[in-house]
Amino acid sequence: MQLLVWGLNFKTVPVAIREQFAATQDSIRSALSQWDQYTALKEAVVLSTCNRSEVYAVCDDDTDSHVLQDFFLSLLPCQPDIKPEYFYVYEGTACIHHLLTVAASLDSQILGEGQILSQVKQAYILAHECGATGTVLNLLFHQAIATGKRVRTDTHIAYNAVSVSYAAVQLAERILGDLSGRGLMIYGAGQMAELTARNFRGKGTGRLYIVNRHIERAQALAATLQGKAVHYQAADAVTEDVDIIITSTGAPHYVLTTERVRRLCCLRCHRPLLLIDIAVPRDIEPDAGELPGITLYNIDDLSTVVRNNEYSRQQEAAVAARIVDEDTEALTERFRYLTVRPAMLRLSKKAELMRQREWRRARNKLPGLTDEQYRVIENMSRMLVRKLLRDPMMQTVEAAHTEKEKKTLQSLSDLFKL
Repeated sequence: MQLLVWGLNFKTVPVAIREQFAATQDSIRSALSQWDQYTALKEAVVLSTCNRSEVYAVCDDDTDSHVLQDFFLSLLPCQPDIKPEYFYVYEGTACIHHLLTVAASLDSQILGEGQILSQVKQAYILAHECGATGTVLNLLFHQAIATGKRVRTDTHIAYNAVSVSYAAVQLAERILGDLSGRGLMIYGAGQMAELTARNFRGKGTGRLYIVNRHIERAQALAATLQGKAVHYQAADAVTEDVDIIITSTGAPHYVLTTERVRRLCCLRCHRPLLLIDIAVPRDIEPDAGELPGITLYNIDDLSTVVRNNEYSRQQEAAVAARIVDEDTEALTERFRYLTVRPAMLRLSKKAELMRQREWRRARNKLPGLTDEQYRVIENMSRMLVRKLLRDPMMQTVEAAHTEKEKKTLQSLSDLFKL
Protein backbone atom coordinates (compact mmCIF):
# COMPACT_ATOMS: atom_id res chain seq x y z
CA MET A 1 0.00 0.00 0.00
CA GLN A 2 1.11 3.57 -0.62
CA LEU A 3 -0.06 6.92 0.75
CA LEU A 4 -0.39 9.68 -1.86
CA VAL A 5 -1.64 13.22 -2.26
CA TRP A 6 -2.36 14.76 -5.68
CA GLY A 7 -3.34 18.40 -5.99
CA LEU A 8 -2.84 22.00 -6.95
CA ASN A 9 -2.88 25.21 -4.92
CA PHE A 10 -2.35 28.97 -5.03
CA LYS A 11 1.40 28.43 -5.42
CA THR A 12 1.07 26.36 -8.59
CA VAL A 13 -1.81 28.08 -10.41
CA PRO A 14 -3.64 31.46 -10.36
CA VAL A 15 -7.25 31.82 -9.23
CA ALA A 16 -8.52 31.65 -12.83
CA ILE A 17 -7.24 28.05 -12.96
CA ARG A 18 -8.11 27.13 -9.35
CA GLU A 19 -11.75 28.01 -9.82
CA GLN A 20 -11.97 25.43 -12.63
CA PHE A 21 -10.97 22.76 -10.12
CA ALA A 22 -13.38 23.80 -7.35
CA ALA A 23 -15.43 20.75 -6.33
CA THR A 24 -18.73 21.20 -4.47
CA GLN A 25 -19.54 19.39 -1.25
CA ASP A 26 -22.43 17.65 -2.99
CA SER A 27 -20.21 16.29 -5.78
CA ILE A 28 -17.62 15.10 -3.26
CA ARG A 29 -20.26 13.41 -1.13
CA SER A 30 -21.79 11.75 -4.18
CA ALA A 31 -18.46 10.35 -5.35
CA LEU A 32 -17.35 9.16 -1.92
CA SER A 33 -20.74 7.56 -1.29
CA GLN A 34 -20.11 5.32 -4.32
CA TRP A 35 -16.65 4.42 -3.11
CA ASP A 36 -16.81 0.77 -4.14
CA GLN A 37 -16.63 1.84 -7.81
CA TYR A 38 -13.06 3.10 -7.40
CA THR A 39 -11.20 -0.18 -6.95
CA ALA A 40 -7.71 1.32 -7.25
CA LEU A 41 -8.28 3.65 -4.30
CA LYS A 42 -8.57 1.96 -0.91
CA GLU A 43 -9.20 5.17 1.08
CA ALA A 44 -9.65 8.82 0.08
CA VAL A 45 -10.29 12.32 1.41
CA VAL A 46 -10.97 15.30 -0.88
CA LEU A 47 -9.94 18.78 0.28
CA SER A 48 -11.31 21.55 -1.96
CA THR A 49 -11.06 25.21 -0.90
CA CYS A 50 -10.59 28.52 -2.69
CA ASN A 51 -6.82 28.08 -2.44
CA ARG A 52 -6.35 24.34 -3.07
CA SER A 53 -7.85 21.17 -4.54
CA GLU A 54 -6.34 17.92 -3.25
CA VAL A 55 -7.01 14.18 -3.02
CA TYR A 56 -5.37 12.19 -0.22
CA ALA A 57 -5.53 8.47 -0.91
CA VAL A 58 -4.32 5.03 0.07
CA CYS A 59 -3.64 2.94 -3.05
CA ASP A 60 -1.99 -0.29 -4.16
CA ASP A 61 1.78 -0.03 -4.55
CA ASP A 62 1.63 0.03 -8.34
CA THR A 63 -1.08 2.72 -8.58
CA ASP A 64 -0.19 5.73 -10.73
CA SER A 65 -1.01 9.21 -9.44
CA HIS A 66 -3.15 9.80 -12.55
CA VAL A 67 -5.76 7.59 -10.89
CA LEU A 68 -6.17 10.30 -8.22
CA GLN A 69 -6.31 12.97 -10.91
CA ASP A 70 -8.98 11.11 -12.86
CA PHE A 71 -10.98 10.59 -9.69
CA PHE A 72 -10.90 14.30 -8.87
CA LEU A 73 -11.80 15.32 -12.41
CA SER A 74 -14.89 13.11 -12.13
CA LEU A 75 -16.15 15.48 -9.42
CA LEU A 76 -16.20 18.49 -11.73
CA PRO A 77 -19.13 19.52 -13.97
CA CYS A 78 -16.79 20.61 -16.77
CA GLN A 79 -13.40 19.22 -17.70
CA PRO A 80 -10.73 21.94 -17.30
CA ASP A 81 -7.54 22.26 -19.28
CA ILE A 82 -4.84 19.99 -17.89
CA LYS A 83 -1.15 20.85 -17.75
CA PRO A 84 1.38 18.77 -15.80
CA GLU A 85 2.91 21.84 -14.18
CA TYR A 86 -0.37 22.60 -12.40
CA PHE A 87 -0.09 19.63 -10.06
CA TYR A 88 2.09 18.18 -7.32
CA VAL A 89 2.24 14.61 -6.01
CA TYR A 90 3.72 13.63 -2.65
CA GLU A 91 4.14 10.10 -1.36
CA GLY A 92 4.60 8.55 2.07
CA THR A 93 6.38 10.80 4.57
CA ALA A 94 6.24 13.76 2.15
CA CYS A 95 2.45 13.37 1.99
CA ILE A 96 2.21 13.29 5.79
CA HIS A 97 4.41 16.38 6.11
CA HIS A 98 2.37 18.22 3.46
CA LEU A 99 -0.99 17.68 5.17
CA LEU A 100 0.37 18.59 8.60
CA THR A 101 1.87 21.75 7.09
CA VAL A 102 -1.49 22.61 5.51
CA ALA A 103 -3.41 22.02 8.77
CA ALA A 104 -0.89 24.15 10.65
CA SER A 105 -1.64 27.03 8.22
CA LEU A 106 1.98 27.15 7.09
CA ASP A 107 0.95 26.55 3.47
CA SER A 108 -1.69 29.30 3.35
CA GLN A 109 -1.73 32.57 1.42
CA ILE A 110 -2.10 34.33 4.76
CA LEU A 111 0.33 32.67 7.14
CA GLY A 112 -1.41 31.57 10.32
CA GLU A 113 -5.00 31.97 9.08
CA GLY A 114 -7.42 29.81 11.04
CA GLN A 115 -9.97 28.75 8.43
CA ILE A 116 -7.88 25.98 6.85
CA LEU A 117 -7.85 23.82 9.99
CA SER A 118 -11.65 23.80 10.02
CA GLN A 119 -11.68 22.98 6.30
CA VAL A 120 -9.32 20.02 6.81
CA LYS A 121 -11.53 18.76 9.61
CA GLN A 122 -14.72 19.08 7.55
CA ALA A 123 -13.12 17.31 4.56
CA TYR A 124 -12.16 14.40 6.79
CA ILE A 125 -15.57 14.21 8.48
CA LEU A 126 -17.32 14.10 5.09
CA ALA A 127 -15.08 11.29 3.82
CA HIS A 128 -15.46 9.37 7.08
CA GLU A 129 -19.25 9.66 6.99
CA CYS A 130 -19.19 8.28 3.43
CA GLY A 131 -17.11 5.29 4.53
CA ALA A 132 -14.12 6.34 2.39
CA THR A 133 -11.52 6.36 5.19
CA GLY A 134 -9.79 3.51 6.96
CA THR A 135 -6.92 2.96 9.37
CA VAL A 136 -4.34 4.99 7.44
CA LEU A 137 -6.31 8.15 6.66
CA ASN A 138 -8.03 8.07 10.04
CA LEU A 139 -4.61 8.19 11.71
CA LEU A 140 -3.31 10.78 9.24
CA PHE A 141 -6.18 13.24 9.58
CA HIS A 142 -6.52 12.82 13.34
CA GLN A 143 -2.84 13.73 13.61
CA ALA A 144 -3.18 16.64 11.16
CA ILE A 145 -6.05 18.13 13.19
CA ALA A 146 -4.12 17.61 16.43
CA THR A 147 -1.02 19.25 14.93
CA GLY A 148 -3.06 22.23 13.71
CA LYS A 149 -4.51 22.71 17.18
CA ARG A 150 -1.10 22.33 18.81
CA VAL A 151 0.40 25.01 16.55
CA ARG A 152 -2.39 27.45 17.41
CA THR A 153 -2.04 26.68 21.12
CA ASP A 154 1.74 26.56 21.47
CA THR A 155 2.65 29.46 19.14
CA HIS A 156 1.45 33.01 18.51
CA ILE A 157 1.23 32.51 14.76
CA ALA A 158 -2.40 33.73 14.64
CA TYR A 159 -2.17 36.48 17.26
CA ASN A 160 -1.37 39.51 15.12
CA ALA A 161 -3.31 41.10 12.26
CA VAL A 162 -1.95 40.73 8.74
CA SER A 163 -4.74 42.59 6.91
CA VAL A 164 -5.30 46.33 6.83
CA SER A 165 -8.92 45.99 7.92
CA TYR A 166 -8.06 44.00 11.03
CA ALA A 167 -4.98 46.11 11.75
CA ALA A 168 -7.44 49.02 12.12
CA VAL A 169 -9.25 47.04 14.83
CA GLN A 170 -5.98 46.22 16.56
CA LEU A 171 -4.96 49.88 16.46
CA ALA A 172 -8.31 51.00 17.89
CA GLU A 173 -8.00 48.50 20.74
CA ARG A 174 -4.53 49.76 21.51
CA ILE A 175 -5.80 53.35 21.79
CA LEU A 176 -9.30 52.91 23.24
CA GLY A 177 -9.04 49.57 25.03
CA ASP A 178 -12.15 47.40 24.99
CA LEU A 179 -14.27 48.27 21.95
CA SER A 180 -17.51 46.87 23.38
CA GLY A 181 -20.28 49.43 23.01
CA ARG A 182 -18.09 51.95 21.19
CA GLY A 183 -19.84 53.98 18.49
CA LEU A 184 -18.48 53.49 14.96
CA MET A 185 -18.98 55.46 11.74
CA ILE A 186 -17.73 54.23 8.38
CA TYR A 187 -17.52 56.39 5.27
CA GLY A 188 -17.87 54.14 2.23
CA ALA A 189 -19.87 51.02 1.38
CA GLY A 190 -17.39 49.00 -0.68
CA GLN A 191 -15.66 45.72 0.05
CA MET A 192 -12.97 47.18 2.31
CA ALA A 193 -15.55 49.18 4.25
CA GLU A 194 -17.65 46.05 4.75
CA LEU A 195 -14.69 43.93 5.84
CA THR A 196 -13.56 46.58 8.29
CA ALA A 197 -17.06 46.97 9.70
CA ARG A 198 -17.37 43.20 10.18
CA ASN A 199 -14.05 43.07 12.01
CA PHE A 200 -15.13 45.86 14.35
CA ARG A 201 -18.53 44.20 14.84
CA GLY A 202 -16.68 41.08 15.91
CA LYS A 203 -15.23 43.09 18.79
CA GLY A 204 -18.67 44.07 20.07
CA THR A 205 -18.91 47.68 18.90
CA GLY A 206 -22.26 49.33 19.54
CA ARG A 207 -23.85 51.98 17.31
CA LEU A 208 -22.84 51.67 13.65
CA TYR A 209 -23.41 54.31 10.98
CA ILE A 210 -22.69 53.68 7.31
CA VAL A 211 -22.17 56.96 5.44
CA ASN A 212 -22.33 57.17 1.64
CA ARG A 213 -23.37 59.62 -1.06
CA HIS A 214 -25.55 56.89 -2.54
CA ILE A 215 -27.92 56.10 0.31
CA GLU A 216 -29.09 52.85 -1.32
CA ARG A 217 -25.61 51.35 -1.05
CA ALA A 218 -25.34 52.49 2.54
CA GLN A 219 -28.72 50.95 3.33
CA ALA A 220 -27.77 47.62 1.76
CA LEU A 221 -24.58 47.35 3.82
CA ALA A 222 -26.20 48.65 7.02
CA ALA A 223 -28.92 46.00 6.73
CA THR A 224 -26.36 43.18 6.78
CA LEU A 225 -24.50 44.63 9.77
CA GLN A 226 -27.40 45.82 11.91
CA GLY A 227 -26.34 49.42 11.42
CA LYS A 228 -27.97 52.63 10.25
CA ALA A 229 -27.51 54.20 6.81
CA VAL A 230 -26.72 57.93 6.76
CA HIS A 231 -26.46 60.21 3.74
CA TYR A 232 -23.14 62.00 3.40
CA GLN A 233 -24.76 65.42 3.94
CA ALA A 234 -26.39 64.32 7.21
CA ALA A 235 -23.33 62.65 8.75
CA ASP A 236 -22.23 65.55 10.97
CA ALA A 237 -25.46 65.42 12.92
CA VAL A 238 -24.71 61.93 14.31
CA THR A 239 -20.92 62.22 14.62
CA GLU A 240 -21.20 63.25 18.27
CA ASP A 241 -22.61 59.73 18.87
CA VAL A 242 -19.44 57.85 17.83
CA ASP A 243 -15.91 57.22 19.11
CA ILE A 244 -14.30 55.98 15.89
CA ILE A 245 -14.56 57.09 12.26
CA ILE A 246 -13.16 54.89 9.46
CA THR A 247 -12.96 56.32 5.95
CA SER A 248 -12.78 54.05 2.91
CA THR A 249 -14.23 55.91 -0.07
CA GLY A 250 -13.08 56.37 -3.64
CA ALA A 251 -13.48 60.14 -3.52
CA PRO A 252 -10.84 62.16 -5.45
CA HIS A 253 -10.82 64.83 -2.72
CA TYR A 254 -10.76 65.03 1.09
CA VAL A 255 -14.02 63.79 2.57
CA LEU A 256 -13.09 65.18 5.98
CA THR A 257 -11.19 68.45 5.69
CA THR A 258 -9.39 70.01 8.64
CA GLU A 259 -12.11 72.66 8.87
CA ARG A 260 -14.88 70.08 8.88
CA VAL A 261 -13.15 68.04 11.58
CA ARG A 262 -12.74 71.23 13.62
CA ARG A 263 -16.51 71.76 13.46
CA LEU A 264 -17.05 68.16 14.53
CA CYS A 265 -14.79 68.76 17.53
CA CYS A 266 -17.02 71.63 18.59
CA LEU A 267 -20.17 69.54 18.17
CA ARG A 268 -18.60 66.83 20.35
CA CYS A 269 -17.37 69.33 22.97
CA HIS A 270 -13.83 68.19 22.12
CA ARG A 271 -14.34 64.63 23.34
CA PRO A 272 -11.60 62.31 21.95
CA LEU A 273 -12.22 60.97 18.45
CA LEU A 274 -10.19 58.32 16.62
CA LEU A 275 -9.94 58.75 12.83
CA ILE A 276 -8.56 55.92 10.67
CA ASP A 277 -8.14 56.67 6.96
CA ILE A 278 -7.69 53.50 4.86
CA ALA A 279 -8.45 55.16 1.51
CA VAL A 280 -6.07 55.84 -1.35
CA PRO A 281 -6.11 58.71 -2.19
CA ARG A 282 -6.62 59.82 1.42
CA ASP A 283 -10.06 60.81 2.65
CA ILE A 284 -8.94 62.88 5.65
CA GLU A 285 -6.80 66.00 5.41
CA PRO A 286 -3.55 65.25 7.30
CA ASP A 287 -3.59 68.50 9.31
CA ALA A 288 -6.79 67.33 11.00
CA GLY A 289 -4.65 65.06 13.17
CA GLU A 290 -3.16 68.14 14.85
CA LEU A 291 -6.49 69.22 16.33
CA PRO A 292 -7.08 68.75 20.10
CA GLY A 293 -8.75 65.44 20.91
CA ILE A 294 -8.19 64.02 17.41
CA THR A 295 -6.04 60.95 16.79
CA LEU A 296 -5.47 60.27 13.08
CA TYR A 297 -3.91 57.27 11.36
CA ASN A 298 -3.68 56.59 7.63
CA ILE A 299 -3.12 53.44 5.54
CA ASP A 300 0.67 53.77 5.73
CA ASP A 301 0.46 53.57 9.52
CA LEU A 302 -1.67 50.44 9.23
CA SER A 303 0.66 48.95 6.63
CA THR A 304 3.52 49.34 9.08
CA VAL A 305 1.51 47.42 11.68
CA VAL A 306 0.79 44.70 9.11
CA ARG A 307 4.47 44.39 8.12
CA ASN A 308 5.54 44.12 11.76
CA ASN A 309 2.88 41.51 12.39
CA GLU A 310 3.89 39.56 9.28
CA TYR A 311 7.46 39.47 10.60
CA SER A 312 6.15 38.26 13.97
CA ARG A 313 4.18 35.50 12.25
CA GLN A 314 7.26 34.46 10.30
CA GLN A 315 9.13 34.07 13.59
CA GLU A 316 6.31 31.96 15.01
CA ALA A 317 6.16 29.94 11.78
CA ALA A 318 9.68 28.66 12.47
CA VAL A 319 8.45 27.27 15.79
CA ALA A 320 5.35 25.82 14.11
CA ALA A 321 7.53 24.15 11.45
CA ARG A 322 9.44 22.32 14.17
CA ILE A 323 6.15 21.06 15.61
CA VAL A 324 5.13 19.81 12.16
CA ASP A 325 8.49 18.03 11.75
CA GLU A 326 8.17 16.35 15.16
CA ASP A 327 4.63 15.15 14.52
CA THR A 328 5.53 13.98 10.99
CA GLU A 329 8.38 11.88 12.34
CA ALA A 330 6.19 10.39 15.08
CA LEU A 331 3.38 9.52 12.68
CA THR A 332 5.79 8.07 10.10
CA GLU A 333 7.09 5.76 12.82
CA ARG A 334 3.54 4.67 13.65
CA PHE A 335 2.78 4.01 9.99
CA ARG A 336 5.88 1.88 9.69
CA TYR A 337 4.21 -0.84 11.77
CA LEU A 338 0.79 -0.73 10.10
CA THR A 339 1.55 -3.42 7.52
CA VAL A 340 2.75 -5.91 10.15
CA ARG A 341 0.30 -4.93 12.88
CA PRO A 342 -2.51 -7.33 11.82
CA ALA A 343 -0.19 -10.35 12.08
CA MET A 344 1.12 -9.17 15.45
CA LEU A 345 -2.42 -8.71 16.74
CA ARG A 346 -3.39 -12.22 15.59
CA LEU A 347 -0.38 -13.67 17.39
CA SER A 348 -1.11 -11.68 20.58
CA LYS A 349 -4.77 -12.71 20.52
CA LYS A 350 -3.95 -16.40 20.02
CA ALA A 351 -1.39 -16.35 22.84
CA GLU A 352 -3.81 -14.59 25.20
CA LEU A 353 -6.60 -17.11 24.51
CA MET A 354 -4.20 -19.98 25.25
CA ARG A 355 -3.00 -18.29 28.46
CA GLN A 356 -6.54 -17.74 29.71
CA ARG A 357 -7.50 -21.34 28.95
CA GLU A 358 -4.51 -22.78 30.83
CA TRP A 359 -5.00 -20.33 33.69
CA ARG A 360 -8.58 -21.48 34.21
CA ARG A 361 -7.46 -25.13 34.27
CA ALA A 362 -4.75 -24.38 36.82
CA ARG A 363 -7.13 -22.44 39.03
CA ASN A 364 -9.62 -25.33 39.12
CA LYS A 365 -6.82 -27.59 40.40
CA LEU A 366 -5.81 -25.10 43.15
CA PRO A 367 -9.05 -24.38 45.05
CA GLY A 368 -7.36 -23.53 48.32
CA LEU A 369 -5.38 -20.44 47.21
CA THR A 370 -6.21 -16.91 48.33
CA ASP A 371 -7.24 -14.18 45.89
CA GLU A 372 -3.83 -12.59 46.28
CA GLN A 373 -2.09 -15.85 45.41
CA TYR A 374 -4.33 -16.25 42.34
CA ARG A 375 -3.34 -12.75 41.21
CA VAL A 376 0.38 -13.54 41.60
CA ILE A 377 0.05 -16.68 39.44
CA GLU A 378 -2.00 -14.91 36.77
CA ASN A 379 0.50 -12.03 36.57
CA MET A 380 3.28 -14.58 36.19
CA SER A 381 1.43 -16.18 33.26
CA ARG A 382 1.01 -12.81 31.59
CA MET A 383 4.72 -12.01 31.93
CA LEU A 384 5.72 -15.40 30.55
CA VAL A 385 3.63 -14.89 27.42
CA ARG A 386 4.92 -11.35 26.97
CA LYS A 387 8.56 -12.39 27.26
CA LEU A 388 8.15 -15.40 24.98
CA LEU A 389 6.57 -13.22 22.26
CA ARG A 390 9.01 -10.34 22.62
CA ASP A 391 11.68 -11.63 20.20
CA PRO A 392 9.34 -12.67 17.35
CA MET A 393 7.45 -9.38 17.77
CA MET A 394 10.67 -7.32 17.62
CA GLN A 395 11.91 -9.17 14.53
CA THR A 396 8.56 -8.59 12.83
CA VAL A 397 8.68 -4.86 13.62
CA GLU A 398 12.25 -4.58 12.33
CA ALA A 399 11.24 -6.28 9.07
CA ALA A 400 8.42 -3.79 8.43
CA HIS A 401 8.91 -1.87 5.15
CA THR A 402 12.05 -3.86 4.27
CA GLU A 403 12.66 -6.63 1.78
CA LYS A 404 12.34 -9.10 4.70
CA GLU A 405 8.76 -8.11 5.55
CA LYS A 406 6.91 -10.59 3.34
CA LYS A 407 9.11 -13.54 4.31
CA THR A 408 8.96 -12.65 8.02
CA LEU A 409 5.16 -12.44 8.00
CA GLN A 410 4.90 -15.77 6.21
CA SER A 411 7.29 -17.40 8.71
CA LEU A 412 5.34 -15.97 11.64
CA SER A 413 2.10 -17.28 10.21
CA ASP A 414 3.52 -20.76 9.51
CA LEU A 415 5.33 -21.08 12.83
CA PHE A 416 2.38 -20.06 15.02
CA LYS A 417 -0.34 -21.31 12.66
CA LEU A 418 -2.03 -17.89 12.56
